[in-house]
Amino acid sequence: MSFETIHNYYEQLVLDQISELTANTLANEDEDFLCDVACVTLNQLPSRYVRHNVDMVFYMPVQERERIQLEVSEAINKAIDYVKNHRGEKRPQTISQ
Repeated sequence: MSFETIHNYYEQLVLDQISELTANTLANEDEDFLCDVACVTLNQLPSRYVRHNVDMVFYMPVQERERIQLEVSEAINKAIDYVKNHRGEKRPQTISQ
């Protein structure tokens, strides 16, 4: 049994939208900033695990697809603000074993 096809549907949507923003709005941001924005964004959104995106999109009503896109855009905007406001703060130390 292979579980490799299982993934969170929102992940690709978030990464695609952030990639689009790097062409203009986030053009000067580094990879750490973009990864932080992606993580903060995904933590705001519900998990929605699927095996194949095409099945999800095919069976999803247009209104729900539009709602999800809006939800992702709003979460990204909040995440950008959050990461910008916390830039320069020390990251917590991890305990090494």
